Amino acid sequence: MSIEADLAELKTRLQEIDDLQSTSAVLGWDQAVYMPPGGAAARGRQSALLSRLSHERMTDPAIGQLLDALTPWAAALDPDSDEASLIRVTRRDHDRATRVPSAFVQRVSAHLAASYHAWERARPANDFASVRPFLETTVALSRAYAGYYEGFNPAYTHPFDALIDLAEEGMTVAGVRALFDELRAGLVPLLAQIRTRPEIDDGCLKGDFPEEAQRAFGEAVIRAYGYDFTRGRQDKTAHPFMTKLGLGDVRITTRFKTDDLSEGLFSTLHEAGHAMYEQGIADELDGTPLFSGATSGVHESQSRLWENLVGRSRPFWRHYYGALQSAFPAQLNGVDDETFYRAVNRVSPSLIRTDADEVTYNLHIMLRFDLELALLDGSLAVADLPEAWRERMRSDLGVVPPDDTDGALQDVHWFGGLVGGAFQSYTLGNIMSAQFFAAARRDLPDLDGSTASGSFGDLKGWLTAHVYRHGRKFTAPEIVMRACGEPMSIAPYMAYLRAKYGALYGL
Repeated sequence: MSIEADLAELKTRLQEIDDLQSTSAVLGWDQAVYMPPGGAAARGRQSALLSRLSHERMTDPAIGQLLDALTPWAAALDPDSDEASLIRVTRRDHDRATRVPSAFVQRVSAHLAASYHAWERARPANDFASVRPFLETTVALSRAYAGYYEGFNPAYTHPFDALIDLAEEGMTVAGVRALFDELRAGLVPLLAQIRTRPEIDDGCLKGDFPEEAQRAFGEAVIRAYGYDFTRGRQDKTAHPFMTKLGLGDVRITTRFKTDDLSEGLFSTLHEAGHAMYEQGIADELDGTPLFSGATSGVHESQSRLWENLVGRSRPFWRHYYGALQSAFPAQLNGVDDETFYRAVNRVSPSLIRTDADEVTYNLHIMLRFDLELALLDGSLAVADLPEAWRERMRSDLGVVPPDDTDGALQDVHWFGGLVGGAFQSYTLGNIMSAQFFAAARRDLPDLDGSTASGSFGDLKGWLTAHVYRHGRKFTAPEIVMRACGEPMSIAPYMAYLRAKYGALYGL
């Protein structure tokens, strides 16, 4: 066959895999949003079948033969080209997939669908005992999954490096630990300084805030951000998420508390950041492994950028506070924009990760990272997880959850996915969000002025050009270097936190 015919055949096969994965995503979205409880067993079977079929197609020897034929041709191309990137990324995906039996993939998918359904019932009921057997199985499956990659990469020095590398290509347990140690050394003294100052009053965020008004305000903001509702929609769920169901269909979900204004709003901004990333990937990459975000960390950098660096900024609230007061005139009567700005940036250790302020958020991530490694290496039994969680919250944040609903059950990750490899990406995203924003500010000198006027086109355009459109063509370190002109570093992030919270707390 010719190069053109081989490339066309590869793309045809990859499109079929992408269609299967997108169909699976539709089932996952429906399970989390609309599916009645009685459909859980059938949905697990359906999702498992689709996972097996897509895995079988990715591991088909014909894919490997096509890659073998195309690799010498791709090596002569510009490495930044779509074609060279497609061969490189598909080779990595194929090589990874062939390490894992399709029957195991199907088993994992079926188990996780059942586990997620059990968690949906267990969390509001504060019933850790009912999901304990599911989590024990998930831990065992996660160990087995990592075991398939023994010897896969010479850079792996920890038994669970493969789980980290799956989410963040090139990252290892040792690398994450080193980064966390450096970040903790900066965060702990900053938090200690803040705790010497009077607490900021966030009472204006509490009260009676009707859900529909919250939803309307949040949707108005993300429309202005650039989230395209002709290619997306927003619904409610137990744990907010974004999902892409195919070209032109990128959906977000959120949850609201009628007695707390912040959760629904900032969840909406957060998930819209994820969605705008997916909507901004070049259409010509559709149907290939390149048509998604680069890594979980890069994805998180975009959600945190729009949620925090934009949505919690003083220029943002100079523009939007009047509209918020109009939406809730009685609740915000007598509250000025500076008071509100300070309230949404209050630093106070919280029980819930998704509610955590910017200074303490990463301590939540470090806690989870350490606990999941302990679960995986067997030094922590699943039965002992709730108490270990409470003890780490006490020692790290000075608060103790009164129950498992706000403790070991609060995150969906261990109940809807494998244990290991997910949480570190949130902190990597925080770090990269500040680095991307600093680079955008360098190139867009009037960024604050644009934000204060409710204009976000220049920022979204910068992010599209430097991050979004590339999809998975480049690794996270490569994207950071290309966009920012320097390697990934915690320096811009710590500088941002010190400047912002130094001013807020008079440090």
